[in-house]
Amino acid sequence: MEPEHAPVNGRGRTGRPQPSHREVADALRTRIRTGVLRPGERMPTQAKLADEFGVERGAVRQALRILQSEHLLTNVSKGSPATVAPPPGAAGPLIGPEATPQPSMVALPPRMTEAFAAEHVQVDALCLTAVSLTAAIGEPLRRIHAGQLKPAKIDVRVLLPSRNIDLAFPAAVDTSATERLQRHWLAHRNAQGQVLRHNLLTLRSTHGIEVDVTFRALPFTPPVKLYLLNGAEALFAYYTVRLREQTIDQEHLEMYDAEGTRSVLFAFEQGAGPRDSAFVEQSQLWFDALWETISSELLLTS
Repeated sequence: MEPEHAPVNGRGRTGRPQPSHREVADALRTRIRTGVLRPGERMPTQAKLADEFGVERGAVRQALRILQSEHLLTNVSKGSPATVAPPPGAAGPLIGPEATPQPSMVALPPRMTEAFAAEHVQVDALCLTAVSLTAAIGEPLRRIHAGQLKPAKIDVRVLLPSRNIDLAFPAAVDTSATERLQRHWLAHRNAQGQVLRHNLLTLRSTHGIEVDVTFRALPFTPPVKLYLLNGAEALFAYYTVRLREQTIDQEHLEMYDAEGTRSVLFAFEQGAGPRDSAFVEQSQLWFDALWETISSELLLTS
């Protein structure tokens, strides 16, 4: 029996002449430069590219090496799929041991978009209000609606602080404003969660995707934020509390708070080395333990 991708007289399985490795490189280069493939995203596997273009894997490898020589791809020679390189002058790779930690709203959207390329998307998040999470999921949702991503199933689990606790932050400097600030935070938490849930559940009717979105409440204020993507990546950041000012209900308040969208994310990847793999595994165990033990039902209501 002939190998699945073996050409016959230089022709692919459709009978058409096989593209050259340079033609494959041209097609992939166009996807990168037009934004179909974005910096930090992983390329499809060599097997998938060979199947798509109807060529041998050797031709795919040659094409990827060309793009690496043009500084459009990184990690071409490694076991995992190649990664689209950041543009010249950018901070560097978005994930892996050589990744430069970046603010949440820089690092999270491209990682979330790549996670949504999987057939079964699994996102676990522990955070204060889900602002960064809701914003980051916007890009993969746009690509799903554009037909560029086609997951079959999406499972999202989110751990947020309970409404029934005294928050460590945000906390009013003037304690007489504590209840008012708590109500403001609760409304913000619920609004973000409702938007996130609505946007994801809409995919059931628009695209026939099986979607499950679940929230649970923590009995403490998380000092860190954590995103786990498909059991393969962990993105971790500290909430750094600072004194800041905000107008709430037409009243100027001083408070101790952390701006999560600016929190610097540290990226860890399963398979990128013993340290990274252990961090991903332990983070998943930690999240699952919180989910299954001390968390409680969370209703996104006032």
